[in-house]
Amino acid sequence: MFTGIVAAVGRIEKVTPLGSEPEAGVRLTIAAGSLDLADVELGDSIAIQGACMTVVQKSPDSFDVEVSRESLNKTVGLGDANAEVNLEKALRAHDRLGGHLVSGHVDGLAVVSRFEPIGESHELRIVAPKDIGKYLAYKGSVTVNGVSLTVNSVSDCADGCEFSINLIPNTVKVTTLKALTQGKKVNLEIDLIARYVERMMNAK
Repeated sequence: MFTGIVAAVGRIEKVTPLGSEPEAGVRLTIAAGSLDLADVELGDSIAIQGACMTVVQKSPDSFDVEVSRESLNKTVGLGDANAEVNLEKALRAHDRLGGHLVSGHVDGLAVVSRFEPIGESHELRIVAPKDIGKYLAYKGSVTVNGVSLTVNSVSDCADGCEFSINLIPNTVKVTTLKALTQGKKVNLEIDLIARYVERMMNAK
């Protein structure tokens, strides 16, 4: 479990195929940047661009994870050598919950429709698929590339659902969101509570 508060921006140093078959995954070596790995053990979880991954090897300033082909197919930014990635260690029971409850399970991909400065902030607009759009609500929570954000507006459209987010300068500065451009894909995770509400409403 995570909070969506990015602790550091790392970089994918190496991408190593785990086999020659088309369905084979990859092993990633991640330079941890300013993320403190002193308390990280093998088997611990770290969210990378919003996707929960398991540490299989570590050094003082980097760690390795193995990513299945399924995860690669359902996310963006996990198989690109030299790409910057948002990093967050798993939530501990006594930590502050600064964002919202995030599982690290990417629900789908969405497309940036606008990313422009407005005053001291940035407006980020994203078009989500219809099956994800139904979970988005005004002033609700959503996770974009591992970052916990607040939805400012929601509008259903022919392509799905467009929602807007206001990014304060610090969020742009300390995450990979600063590299977003129109047409770029992002990882989305819907609010955990919304998922359970739907299940309860539809259960027979």
